[in-house]
Amino acid sequence: MPRFAANLTMLFTERPFLDRFAAAARAGFEAVEFLFPYAFEKAELKAALTSNHLTLVLHNLPAGNWEKGDRGIACDPKRRAEFREGVTKAIEYATALGCKQINCLAGIVAPGDAAIAHETLVDNLKFAAPALAAAGLTLLLEPVNTRDIPGFFVNRSAQALAIIDEVGAPNLKLQYDIYHAQVMEGDLARTIETNLARISHIQLADNPGRHEPGTGEINFQYLFRRIDELGYTGWIGCEYKPATETEAGLGWRASLNR
Repeated sequence: MPRFAANLTMLFTERPFLDRFAAAARAGFEAVEFLFPYAFEKAELKAALTSNHLTLVLHNLPAGNWEKGDRGIACDPKRRAEFREGVTKAIEYATALGCKQINCLAGIVAPGDAAIAHETLVDNLKFAAPALAAAGLTLLLEPVNTRDIPGFFVNRSAQALAIIDEVGAPNLKLQYDIYHAQVMEGDLARTIETNLARISHIQLADNPGRHEPGTGEINFQYLFRRIDELGYTGWIGCEYKPATETEAGLGWRASLNR
């Protein structure tokens, strides 16, 4: 079966952030991911990882002011300098924490601004990809559904893959979020089968509700088995909102072995 990483932004939120590492380890996770590391010192995050024998498999580039509604700045032509400063900062954190992948959130685009948003995003990715490559890191581009985040610029797999082709960087890959993909396009297994060589990270949540597997319409038993058959060797990030408390909803992992 695939390997699962706990998303500490979404799971174990009953605890302060730095306490979630130990909670993930106690729950049997060997790896974690989260949205952003930047509110914490590198040393304290490294200590939390090391003391709990956890691998950090993913974090995001700086994405603007999250509390004020930013959901990425990579497609905003007025924030190119901020984006590039964020690339440097992200590389510093990833290197210190042993994280090999950094995700780019494109951001929200206003109606009528798609052309300049596309140009800006491609230009920013052409800057970020070689900078990450020099540090031995993979850059990811993630489609996000426009129901949860209206106006999110990159919202379908085909669009993201076309942008990746345009950038043309070997270390730029697709981050495939099963939940976002189900909302926007469905056809999950076929999309993964067709594009697995270009997918470097997968995330999950069920739909509707964005809760744990088994709470909605997605046949995760089949999907996990197919992903395993295809030879996917990466991690699958558990980026879902627990229906109740985190530990109460972790039984879905045991059910995979039945």
